[in-house]
Amino acid sequence: MSKKPLKAFFMDVDDTVYGITEFAKIARQNAINAMIKAGLNIPEEEALHELNEVIREFGSNHHEHFDKLIKRMPPEVYAGSNPLLIMVAGVAAYHDTKARELSPFGDAIEVLNILRERGLLLGIITAGMTTKQAEKIHRLGLARLVDHKYIYITDHVGIAKHNPKIYLLACRDAKAPPEQCMYIGDNPPVDIDVPARIGMQTILSRRGGKYREVVGEMEPTHVVDNFYDVLDIIDEFYEIVPHNE
Repeated sequence: MSKKPLKAFFMDVDDTVYGITEFAKIARQNAINAMIKAGLNIPEEEALHELNEVIREFGSNHHEHFDKLIKRMPPEVYAGSNPLLIMVAGVAAYHDTKARELSPFGDAIEVLNILRERGLLLGIITAGMTTKQAEKIHRLGLARLVDHKYIYITDHVGIAKHNPKIYLLACRDAKAPPEQCMYIGDNPPVDIDVPARIGMQTILSRRGGKYREVVGEMEPTHVVDNFYDVLDIIDEFYEIVPHNE
């Protein structure tokens, strides 16, 4: 069986290159504990429930979760304390957790380094707010691995991931037909169905996260549990065409 040419490898970030679901759980817990220490007089479980409700209502990419959390609290739960300082304590604890805990899967970095050394074009297609996703790309060490011309953040390019235009844009910029481009992600409806419909090779990451039980309409080209599986798949089924050729 002849191998398929592969010119570009694009990846999701959240729950694909690192575990955002577990990280967010730890960071939110630390933030609530800091707010309680700063004077928020409410049980930890109740405060976490309210924070998670804020996040569901306004979206995970909203930048004022803790501000809205304080605003919806009755004044008696922070009586005698400054609500602004309580809110800032939560924000600071969340960001401190990012500095300590935000890290990529080790196998992802190892495999991406190998693919980069082999000349495969590496890019990112990720959903979220521009600054937040760019910060993740920096903190995770991805900025030194991917070509900066091939980073697509939905907020920045103005195209959502459920719109095939964002995938077509990436393929066009890579000067490669969709069938010679690959995308890996964890959310079947947007990471598999959409790129598959335009002919891209797709890899569904089943490592974990909130979309683990979600089923899409299209069959992924491949399914993996880690990035070592990705490397094995590329070695077996594809021939890398270095992007400078």
